[in-house]
This record gives sequence, structure tokens and C-alpha cells, in this order.
Amino acid sequence: MSAGDGSAGDGSAADGSAGDGSAGGARHTPAAVAEDFHRLYGAAPEGVWAAPGRVNLIGEYTDFNDGFVMPLALPHTAVAAVSRRTDGRLRVHSADTDQGVVQLDAGTLRPLTGTGWAAYPAGVVWALREAGHPVTGADIHLASTVPTGAGLSSSAALEVVTALALADLYGLGLTARELALAGQRAENAFVGVPCGVMDQMASACCTEGHALHLDTRDLSTRQVPFDLDAHGLALLVVDTRVKHALGDGAYANRRAGCEAGARALGVRTLREIEYAQLPDALRRLGDETIRAQVRHVVSDNHRVERTIALLDAGDVRAVGPVLTEGHASLRDDLRVSCPELDLVVSAANAAGALGARMTGGGFGGSAIVLTEATDADTVTKAITEAFATAGHTAPRVFPARPSAGARRVV
Repeated sequence: MSAGDGSAGDGSAADGSAGDGSAGGARHTPAAVAEDFHRLYGAAPEGVWAAPGRVNLIGEYTDFNDGFVMPLALPHTAVAAVSRRTDGRLRVHSADTDQGVVQLDAGTLRPLTGTGWAAYPAGVVWALREAGHPVTGADIHLASTVPTGAGLSSSAALEVVTALALADLYGLGLTARELALAGQRAENAFVGVPCGVMDQMASACCTEGHALHLDTRDLSTRQVPFDLDAHGLALLVVDTRVKHALGDGAYANRRAGCEAGARALGVRTLREIEYAQLPDALRRLGDETIRAQVRHVVSDNHRVERTIALLDAGDVRAVGPVLTEGHASLRDDLRVSCPELDLVVSAANAAGALGARMTGGGFGGSAIVLTEATDADTVTKAITEAFATAGHTAPRVFPARPSAGARRVV
């Protein structure tokens, strides 16, 4: 769950370009990003890299509880043109803001000192240097088609693409897992958002045509085939265009509640509570809010396991009701939904979708809808009409294709 997650689209996984409805367009292709880098800094970049946003199929608020998650990478990417510097200067620029080049000193970066959007790439430089890596500065130009404010991990994409570029340029030899951890440290310690590691691991590690089963306790992964086309299905992302800001304390509050529940149950994290043990665990908790949060986390871990079993059995359609069940848990137990997200789920299911749920940190952002491919237009129309009837801003709806993780593109 990222803090700085606006518009949605269907960008190309190969080149980071924007498609239907997305921000950016032609200036967000690798070639254009490299050209803009040259215009900004007076020389060609040493390379161009891309890292995707993600949407989470199932397993929400479980990652900081050492639990299971199952994200997939989106075609939408953050693209970075980067060159090394040897003078300790860090210059960063984004095509997606009106701000000019932000100039910093790599050696004097300090956590929680602001700098707006630039805190994400700056935080990665800080995290790498704190880990002892010889990053002596950089010129960076970024452009992203990952929707911001939509719960699709635009901040993790910025972090991972920066980490990958610097690791390549400085010959750091970091694994995808280590890149993800550097990005998470940047967001936790430098930016100040206590996110789990799912977003960064998804951006760094996902593969095309698969969902990523991530065990956040030991960071072991498994690529689970998720071939929607082969089954005649579509996974829609519905960006409600309701902005959320996880730095406002709501996310941290849920995390603190889960940690309090674990302490009350005498375990290190809620991962240690098996689903079969849940009724007994709930009887031992006196605080109703903490009880509800524990119930969500343990049951959502179980929903991830159920989803994997269904996909392994080839019963992809049966995942739909699991999604809807997960939404009810997020809405009622964790209380992180909102009227617009609830409306997506109810309207989609009423129109014949197989299932739907909010995804990401909540309080706005996006929902996902699993539907027959032949029903996708009907479901999209039903959601859009429901929003119009309710007086909400029209949502953006686009298909999610399981796409590739971070990579060098030029």
C-alpha cells in the first residue's frame, strides 16, 4: 500500500507508454524520457529503466503481519532515465509535476525532511547509502503512467525503478528482493509511511501472465499462472478517483491494532494464528475493534490460500466469490472501504460479474472486478451508470493484464 499513488490507463508493459485513459502518453515512452533527460541535463542518460505499479488480487493488510499476498504487475510503469554523478549531487525531475529539477546533496539526505514527490527517489539513494553502497549521486528524470491516488503503488514503482537503475549503474549486484527491500526502507524510514513490502516486491519480482504468491514472513515467492484470456475472463480495475493518503494515520492505526492483537494473543505476528484457531483467538480478545482486525487478517490469509488452490485446479471463475467475501471483510471488519468502493462491488455483482473487491489501502482508490470477458462492457456500463446516479465523479475502468516486473528498457 503506497502513500503517493491520477489517472488510469492501459500502458504498454514493453515501453511504458500510455494507452486508453492514462496519464502521460507519448512523453512517457523510454525514447521520450531519454530525450527529455538530454534536454534537462545536457547529455544522454546512461540507460532507461521501467518498473510497474501493481494491483493486488487478494490478501490485504496482511503483509505487515507476515502473511500472504497475491499481487500482479500492471502494464503501467514508472520510467527512469538515469546517469551517475561523482560529485555527490542528486538531481531529480518528473514529467508528471510542474516542479522543476529538485537538487539535493546525496551525502546530507535525512529522513522525514519533506521534498514532496522527490522524497521517493531520494529515499532510495539514502537507503542504498545507509546500506553501505557507494552511490555518489545521480541525474534522474522520471515519467509514470501508474495512476496516482488509485491504490496501485505509484510510489513503489518510483522506488523500485530508481533502485534498479542505481544498482545497475553502480554495479551493486542486488537481487530483486534486495531492490524491493531498499524501496520499502525508503518509504518506511525516509518518507515515513509504515507500508509492508508487498508493493515493492510486486514491482520488482512479478512476471508476465502470473500473479505473485508472496509469503511476507520469509519473502519466498511463487509465480502462479493467471491466464485470463485462456479462460475467457477479464480483470477490471476501477479507479474511483477518490484520493487516499495513507500517511494520514489511518493505515498506521490498523497496523497498530494488528500488533496489539498479536501481543494479546502471545504471538509475534498474526501469521502465527491458523485459520482453524481463529474462533478461539477471537474469544480471547476483549477489544471489539482489535478483534475485528484480527478476524480480517487471519481470514484474508486463508482467502489467499483458497485462491491459489482454485487457480492450481484451473477453477478461475470460483475466485470471484472469494474476492467479494474479501471486500466484505475489508468493509466491515477493517473499515477501510468507502461508499464509492462499495458501489463498485455492488453494481458489478448485480450486473453479472463473478466477484469484486476493493484493492490496496482503501479509503478511496481502486476496486477490481472479475468478469466474463464477454460481459466486461456491460459490467463497466453498470458501474459507470451507478456512479452517475449516485452523483459521484465518473470512475476510470481499464483491464489489468498480468505484466512484467522491473527491467532495463534502453
